[in-house]
Amino acid sequence: MLLLHGWPYDPHSYADVGPLLAAEGYRVIVPYLRGYGPTTFLSDRTVRNGQQSAIARDVVDLMDALHIDAAILGGFDWGSRTADIVAALWPHRCQALVSVSGYLVTSLTGNQQPLPPQAELGWWYQYYFATERGRLGYLRNRHEFNKLIWRTASPAWDFDDATYDRSATAFDNPDHVDIVVHNYRWRLGLAPGEPQYDGYELQLAAAPAITVPTVTVASDFDGATKDGAAYRARFTGRYEHRVLDGIGHNVPQEAPRPFARAIIDAGHL
Repeated sequence: MLLLHGWPYDPHSYADVGPLLAAEGYRVIVPYLRGYGPTTFLSDRTVRNGQQSAIARDVVDLMDALHIDAAILGGFDWGSRTADIVAALWPHRCQALVSVSGYLVTSLTGNQQPLPPQAELGWWYQYYFATERGRLGYLRNRHEFNKLIWRTASPAWDFDDATYDRSATAFDNPDHVDIVVHNYRWRLGLAPGEPQYDGYELQLAAAPAITVPTVTVASDFDGATKDGAAYRARFTGRYEHRVLDGIGHNVPQEAPRPFARAIIDAGHL
């Protein structure tokens, strides 16, 4: 199993999930995404690219390096998006999928359309990152910035400073700010991607169906899309949708047993 974290989180989101799955006999791999923790680039000239298909390609390349033909993939936030893309573009590499918040493949065209004001308010940081002031603000204040995101995305989760600080060290990566800012600017059409990913993005622009067995998980964070109806048609294989009440965005850390159960069940659909 490959379990993928999001922003602003790190592999410790799966600290309690991993042992539950290992106890059932699964090999569990929880990598850092590019720009987090100890990840590095081979060249200073490499673009610090945070676009969706680049991160998904990282996962496939990791599987190749580890000689893993196929695995169950699970994730939340950036991790859900990444797992969704691997399942959509490389279905033979994905035995089954668990995706928190459902179908998160980014549509650059769709992102040009405004949302109702209350919905726009929740994405304030995307617009902040679109400015140089925002980039500098994140660079200088990423510790408190990301703690604020944790609190607002999971208002009922009473995490302590030690729990947050354990993950916050991953944000000290020297490439972290550049990759995060590029990710959100790229989504808004304010920064270019790289040509080698154009073919993937062209496929993703068509919102391809995900055919592998899938369990989608929604929490209170998902609001109006909590019932999964908005994305149900994107999953054309064996499928289940689960709702977790009283849980925020970081589902695997807030609800490790239900998340682990979803992973196991997805593998048996």
